[in-house]
Amino acid sequence: MRKTRQKYYDFFSKWYDGFIALHATDKQGVLREILAEHTDAGPGDIVLDICTGTGAALPPLARRVEGKGLAIGLDFSSGMLRAAGRKTTRFPQVCLVQADCERLPFRSGVFAAVTCSHAFYELKGDTQTRTLAEIRRCLKPGRPFLMMEHEVPENRFVRLLFHIRLLSMGRKRALQILRHEQTFLERHFDRVIKVATATGRSKIYICTGSTQGEARFDPPGAPV
Repeated sequence: MRKTRQKYYDFFSKWYDGFIALHATDKQGVLREILAEHTDAGPGDIVLDICTGTGAALPPLARRVEGKGLAIGLDFSSGMLRAAGRKTTRFPQVCLVQADCERLPFRSGVFAAVTCSHAFYELKGDTQTRTLAEIRRCLKPGRPFLMMEHEVPENRFVRLLFHIRLLSMGRKRALQILRHEQTFLERHFDRVIKVATATGRSKIYICTGSTQGEARFDPPGAPV
């Protein structure tokens, strides 16, 4: 199943940006700028964007951590990462990593922020829970995980299409979580705040854990 999904995203990566551009309401990338701003990251920080796809969130993050900072884009699709590489050639702060987000290959407590934009519900089943646990492990104490997702459309027909899309991808669990997003996130983080975006069609959840240090396990060979 994993290899099938990888091949799908590798193939789709060639047309992904063009497909998004056909119906995008955020043609100037304002939402990703807002997302980066809410990380509160600064020069020298290390930040991570999971399920980075073609890297739309990476340039704003790279500008936030300018200098000796690092903006890491992680995805399991090599095709998506190649597209992200072409998009971020002007940003020496950007590093691309191919890996699964449910098994992050990084040291514990290293990131000043972790982001995920319009991709969390692409994760299937228990992968969501394992990914949140890994994010919590890799964040510095008290630093945020920011999840940006589409609001459920108000228009009944568009909302139906939105739900059909999730179900067609085998995301029945995602539909269940959509009804109780904040409660779901609060199972993994001590504080969860919902922020409306300028367009009103997306939302950002800012999730933080305890400011106290926690006992953590580092995967063997974790590089960062």
